[in-house]
Amino acid sequence: MATPGIRPLVAGNWKMNGSLAMASALVGALKGRQGNVDLLVCPPFPYLAAVGAALAGSKLALGAQDCHADASGAHTGDVAAPMLADLGCSYVILGHSERRTDHGETSGMVAAKAQAALAAGLTAIICVGETEAQRNAGEELKIVEKQIVESVPSGANAGNTVIAYEPVWAIGTGKTPTAADVEAMHRHIRALLKSRVTGGAGMRILYGGSVKPSNAAELMAVAEVNGALVGGASLKAEDFWGIAEGAAKSAG
Repeated sequence: MATPGIRPLVAGNWKMNGSLAMASALVGALKGRQGNVDLLVCPPFPYLAAVGAALAGSKLALGAQDCHADASGAHTGDVAAPMLADLGCSYVILGHSERRTDHGETSGMVAAKAQAALAAGLTAIICVGETEAQRNAGEELKIVEKQIVESVPSGANAGNTVIAYEPVWAIGTGKTPTAADVEAMHRHIRALLKSRVTGGAGMRILYGGSVKPSNAAELMAVAEVNGALVGGASLKAEDFWGIAEGAAKSAG
């Protein structure tokens, strides 16, 4: 089963999708749901304020998909962590493989952003994961370990940081690693966190990559899996809630 004593987190990464009407309908369909799991939605920047207002009074948390490493300055088009906190965000996703690939983000840049997020009182969800070529070469454990070592800032702990393991080759492809592969990676991450991070034994480690209601229960029951970072399935309330139910079952 998943790690005893760690409450699962199911985070919806909407990516560059949605509209005001869609955001309102989706949050409206989710906000009354109850379960033994923490739920988080991360809409695009333009919809943060509207989604935050829509989920007011519910147990749904609000998060963003990125932030800048600086608290302010001449950075056209960027958003600072204190701004996100000012909007009511409590989480921010950092180092997603699409950011690393599309925007050339290095692990050092991710660490700087995570440090800024922690300083602003946000919980950083730091993403790591290997490509298909790296897995085929048997390098997945080494690659992910390097990303964690270089991306997790000093001051990170179980209360302010979450690790999200997403094999790059599984994101949006419908492919998923076997439960045994997921367990091997999550156990490796847990051992690394225990040795390097204060409270690493209690830090949440999410799995992401083509998570859907049909495979959520199996994936969420894997040892050291403490929830999910969900992409496409987070855009449909019933699919997202189905994944949340799978995570809740794994937590007992």
